[in-house]
Amino acid sequence: MRHRPWLLIRGAAIDMTKKKPASENALNHLRPSDLRGVAQLATQATRGVTRIVEGVHQSVYDTMGVPGGPATGQTRGVTGLVYKSIHGVTQAVGKALDMALTGLMPLLESAGAAQAGSAQRETVLAILNGVMGDHLAASGNPLAISMTLRHQGQALRWDVEPRPAHLAGAAPKVLLLIHGLCMNDLQWHTEKDGKVVDHGETISAALGYTPIHVRYNTGLHTSQNGHQLAAELEQMVQHWPVPLDEITVLVHSMGGLLIRSALYYARQDGLTWPRHLKNIVFLGTPHHGSPLERAGNWVDTILGSTPFTAPFARLGKLRSAGITDLRYGHVLDADWQGHDRFHRKPDSRVPLPLPEGVACYAVAATLASERSALADRLTGDGLVPLHSGLGEHDDPARSLIFAKDSQWIAFNTGHMELLSRPEVTQQVLKWLTPPAEPQA
Repeated sequence: MRHRPWLLIRGAAIDMTKKKPASENALNHLRPSDLRGVAQLATQATRGVTRIVEGVHQSVYDTMGVPGGPATGQTRGVTGLVYKSIHGVTQAVGKALDMALTGLMPLLESAGAAQAGSAQRETVLAILNGVMGDHLAASGNPLAISMTLRHQGQALRWDVEPRPAHLAGAAPKVLLLIHGLCMNDLQWHTEKDGKVVDHGETISAALGYTPIHVRYNTGLHTSQNGHQLAAELEQMVQHWPVPLDEITVLVHSMGGLLIRSALYYARQDGLTWPRHLKNIVFLGTPHHGSPLERAGNWVDTILGSTPFTAPFARLGKLRSAGITDLRYGHVLDADWQGHDRFHRKPDSRVPLPLPEGVACYAVAATLASERSALADRLTGDGLVPLHSGLGEHDDPARSLIFAKDSQWIAFNTGHMELLSRPEVTQQVLKWLTPPAEPQA
């Protein structure tokens, strides 16, 4: 009789022959390309930490009157040679590893590695892109998310024949759903008190829409994503399997800035899809920015104020262009082009009103149980002040004018809870449901 291996930990016997469920195996959440992306980040992180250490080293030398190297924060002599050697070795190892993994990827994929990302993987990837997605895209890292329109979990491709089978039976009305920073399209599907809440599915079923989700790299500038989304929607309209009557948009958080940007550039470029746009519903959109990013900008300033902390300011500058756009709610190229996005300066956005000819609605949240001047400006939903969520601004030229009956406030509600509140679904349904035809 064979004995089963057991491990005794604090008196508890554990059967070592039992396999962990697949969901507990981290490897099940990885694609082969993820290994290459992580290796690139590790190489870049090593070089970045080395630069910070060298900067602190030179700051100490500065106090002793020892001159530095050719660039700010660089050392010279033997010390400089050591740091230069570390950079060189790290770069060489990184390139060799990248080349090796690139060659292995076809073999790993043919060996049966799963290509469909798990929900856990997509969540981690969305967070990573939100924090440093601009860097991932600029460095060609395979972890960078590309913008896609999605239906039933599949990316829509308009360059293949026949058209995707899952668009069979598509309605002439589209409900476009756009997620926020560090999120993805799967996170519209939530649970609250054991009950599933999915605004998009419920509204689509009730009003006859076909739901289409946008997945995008939230670390890019909002206006960069705006250009891309404008082009993607034009492709959707041109290839939709039935004549398209209506596009209604439901957005959460940063998604509201994105649709305003996309609509602006679509009209600038004479695209056709804005003619079909009927409604935009904003959920917790920071139309005038978020205090948390403005606080982050203060940290940059403080860290850069002394020679000993200045090297650490590089850590604060890791945050993405998408995040710094949330300082004031940037929507257009002109809001950030030609500016140092980490330099502290007043709000200099180009005012952009709500689009004409489109019904716009705002749902804002607050953690408070009732409105007050302090709660509106400081509390909000934990991320977005109530005034920002409602488009209100001290400067009338920047205020977004939502009709009173097109505003709704969710009390005792946090920013993320807007996705899991059935009351939000009901309010959006109330706004979007056409009025009953008068009886003859």
